[in-house]
Amino acid sequence: MPGAKDALTREQIDLELRGLTQWAYVQGGLVTVYKLENARQALDLIAAVGDIAEEANHHPDLDWRYNRVLVRFSSHDAGGQVTTRDVSAAATVSVLAERLGAVAEPDQYPASS
Repeated sequence: MPGAKDALTREQIDLELRGLTQWAYVQGGLVTVYKLENARQALDLIAAVGDIAEEANHHPDLDWRYNRVLVRFSSHDAGGQVTTRDVSAAATVSVLAERLGAVAEPDQYPASS
């Protein structure tokens, strides 16, 4: 299980983000906003992310806003910081979101969330 010592440095996070183009680093977490055609598709994405989270036992914070799904990964067992588990989970969600036709808008994630 990760701990604070497993947290990535900001430099490591920035390096990881080069391969995670659908994601950004905001207030201690990996975040993105996925836009879909309608609310039903957004709910399908949420359900699919939930399935992935259960399988990995690593759960993101999710926020549903009609046709948009806000996703935030950080490791609560690492003091709310980003670990390699978050990077891996974000990569998995990216593949899933593309398959479901979601458009990533990481710059739309609210800075105050």
